[in-house]
Amino acid sequence: MKQNYIINGVLGLAVIILFILHFSGKKTCPKDNAAQVGDSTVMTLPVAYINTDSLLHNYNYAKDLEETLLRKVESSKANLNQKATKLQADMLEFQRKYENNGFLSPERAQQEHASLMKRQQDLQDQMDRSQQELALEQAKMTQQMIDTVTVALKEFNKGPKYQIIFSNAGGNSTLLLADDAFNITSDVTDYLNKRYTPKKK
Repeated sequence: MKQNYIINGVLGLAVIILFILHFSGKKTCPKDNAAQVGDSTVMTLPVAYINTDSLLHNYNYAKDLEETLLRKVESSKANLNQKATKLQADMLEFQRKYENNGFLSPERAQQEHASLMKRQQDLQDQMDRSQQELALEQAKMTQQMIDTVTVALKEFNKGPKYQIIFSNAGGNSTLLLADDAFNITSDVTDYLNKRYTPKKK
């Protein structure tokens, strides 16, 4: 994992150096690529970055996907809790009957106990399956989100406006420092929300 960060850093640095070498050979600066700093004009690279945490927080499609997943989690949780509560009540009833000799024979008590143990195991298996299904659903939704944003970014960047668009994602970002002027999160979020038409519920 650490090697990936190092490789990404080296590749990023190499790309920036190539841009600097490419643009430093030109005598005139395109207006879009020039920025005023103090009394002098310096060349800026056609790059930008997106704060993906902010994007996902404000993108309506991301919010709808999150809401859909949350409803599935809550529904699954309610169903499993209902079954667990019923099982617990039946186990307490079995314990009460067993302690008060409420079974006609030891064999009948063993049968009842075996049935409760099977229900407990079935419930545990169902909980495991539910967790796996929800994890797969979350992965599927994440991939849908990535695909949607990637396609939209290609449309947004037609021209192209930028040669590179970085991702600045909280603690996982390799973008350590950038001027706010290069932050296009708001523009991209607005563009994505205009493209998105929510499905009727």
